[in-house]
Amino acid sequence: MFSLPLTDRAALHPLAPWQAAEFADFVARTRTHLAPWLPWAHTVTDTDTARAFLQRYADAQARDAGFIYGIRLDGTLVGGTLFRTFDPTAGVCEIGVWLAPEAEGHGLVTRAAQRMIDWALGERGLARVEWRTVPHNARSQAVARRLGMTRDGVLRAAFPFLGERLDIEVWSLLATEWRPAGARE
Repeated sequence: MFSLPLTDRAALHPLAPWQAAEFADFVARTRTHLAPWLPWAHTVTDTDTARAFLQRYADAQARDAGFIYGIRLDGTLVGGTLFRTFDPTAGVCEIGVWLAPEAEGHGLVTRAAQRMIDWALGERGLARVEWRTVPHNARSQAVARRLGMTRDGVLRAAFPFLGERLDIEVWSLLATEWRPAGARE
């Protein structure tokens, strides 16, 4: 399987349904940390639900409509990133991320998202990459800023989550604003 290096100890790689047991173990290990932010942290509860979740992204990838990747640190799955939506016709995609607490502070999410942005805008020719977060997620907002994104605004009560309707901040980076990997150094 291919992987893209993020650091000398970390890499980004595809996640597939055959890795359901490992993904289920990751979610079980990090559920308390992920549950305030991610609906699937509540619904991925065993290998079968993990397989179904990963299969949805395998099916989306087959339609060129979504992709999911894991972040490994020293060979251990510690997080991931995905194109939650990917619409080549409209030229828009949305990136989502997650990370285990022990892997925070190493820039892994920022590096992984930069790789995804480079691919979406540079190789696929999309016009816009979106990042969505709840207004109280300061860490997610900080990543959006590091990626050079602009806060577009707030979608009020747009996200049903755990019996509430949460506001969602929308951040974006346009292809005309993007600096490819080589130009960032």
